[in-house]
Amino acid sequence: MEWKYTEDNPLTVFESFAGYWSQRLALKYLGIPHKVVGISEIEENAIRAYNAVHGETKNYGDISKIDWSQVPDFDLFTYSFPCTDLSNAGKQAGFDEGSGTRSSLLWECKKAIDIKKPKYLLLENVKSLTSEKFLPGYKKWIHYLYEQGYTSFAQVIDSAKMDIPQHRERIFVVSIFGDSWFHFPQEQELKLKLKDMLEEKVDERYYLDDKKVAEFIGNLDKEKIRKIVE
Repeated sequence: MEWKYTEDNPLTVFESFAGYWSQRLALKYLGIPHKVVGISEIEENAIRAYNAVHGETKNYGDISKIDWSQVPDFDLFTYSFPCTDLSNAGKQAGFDEGSGTRSSLLWECKKAIDIKKPKYLLLENVKSLTSEKFLPGYKKWIHYLYEQGYTSFAQVIDSAKMDIPQHRERIFVVSIFGDSWFHFPQEQELKLKLKDMLEEKVDERYYLDDKKVAEFIGNLDKEKIRKIVE
């Protein structure tokens, strides 16, 4: 089934781990009429950035403390949970259910899905989510969605192959309630260059001094640097 949305009948959205509103921005760029009924975010700077762009938006705070029966219904649930414990740049503590890691907050999303049953689910995270180390947990999550009636489609997308001058691979999972089909966008030729994206004049307060750069590099071993580059 295809759902069409208009200004009078907008796509309703809940953004968990909202950050600075990247998913809402995508909907805006695509020209999809939408209404965000709420977000879940606890990082103060991210909240300020979000509200500065969109105005005050209902923030339900800590996702583990939300009473979903009190949240308005929504069509799309975005849940790009913290990558802190999955990233190659971190300690890779994992995201096992009940482990208490930041990445394990994924499993709190079950409450929203069980109660609200949104039509669409959107997940974005680091590529290592589907690595050999974390694959069992990833499969467990996809199986949970299947049991709830969702058909899921996943693909690793490199931003450099979408005309963005940055090599950044991320796993995207689109889940649709019922028997559906979804096609990811085709790759695009890279025409933009980094210089096209950077501002010519940047305040010096945003620069890292030599000492901080040296400290950062010094805290990375060669193996970790290799993984980051890859």
